[in-house]
Amino acid sequence: MVRKFCSACRLAGPWARARQGHGPVGVVESGGCAFLEKCVSQALVIQQPPGPAQQLFLLFHGVGGQPQDMQALGLRLAQAFAQAVVIALPGPQESDLGRGRQWFSVRGIDEASRCERVAQALPDFVAEVRRWQAQLQVPPAATALLGFSQGGILALEAGAQDALLAARVIAIGARYARLPQQVHAQCTLHLVHGKADTVMPYGLAVAAAEHLLSIDADVTADVLPFVGHEISADVMDAVLARLQGYIPQARWREALAAAAAQQAGEGG
Repeated sequence: MVRKFCSACRLAGPWARARQGHGPVGVVESGGCAFLEKCVSQALVIQQPPGPAQQLFLLFHGVGGQPQDMQALGLRLAQAFAQAVVIALPGPQESDLGRGRQWFSVRGIDEASRCERVAQALPDFVAEVRRWQAQLQVPPAATALLGFSQGGILALEAGAQDALLAARVIAIGARYARLPQQVHAQCTLHLVHGKADTVMPYGLAVAAAEHLLSIDADVTADVLPFVGHEISADVMDAVLARLQGYIPQARWREALAAAAAQQAGEGG
């Protein structure tokens, strides 16, 4: 069942309840939303497990998009992770393109202004992620951010924060505004890009992956032939394969350290 909630509204019990003056249970509208000045678009809750959430997947659409654009991917995640909460969030602004929403303006954007606009948008983006984590009592270590295009730009930037925001960041058809100097050691990055993408050329993902490897970040990169700027079935397959099959380097390091400590103890 897909339900809509305003993420700034207070949650009661396992999920939200309608408050006086709001809509029926399942659709909560609030004019006091800090992240969305006007709560026109609402968060799309794609999956809510019956018990406490073990994982949190937050999905972020591209410029001119809406949370429903991420629903097919969200449903795939829900099928694979039955105990996870899966939510698609709306951008905070009406889009310059005349439809949908955006995370930051693209009007007259260039390399220099992109960095500035991303930097301006990032604090609210991070605050919104932490708001959901607090409401659902899911820690960063059990959180994954999945962003497409502009939503992926901000998800990637969030992975470079000093404090861990999410253990996994999946960027689809996205790029960095500026290549980071570091990525949190507990954060694994998955870049998924269509080779036929004419909006954000796949070379951006290749260059980012090479740079991330050079700074010892935990990263994978999948370039998919015949895929454009889209979330196709092949893209969703690649995302699920990485989430289900890739073991983060942080876990490998922990396992190796534990094995070394055990051997040292047995040797003593």
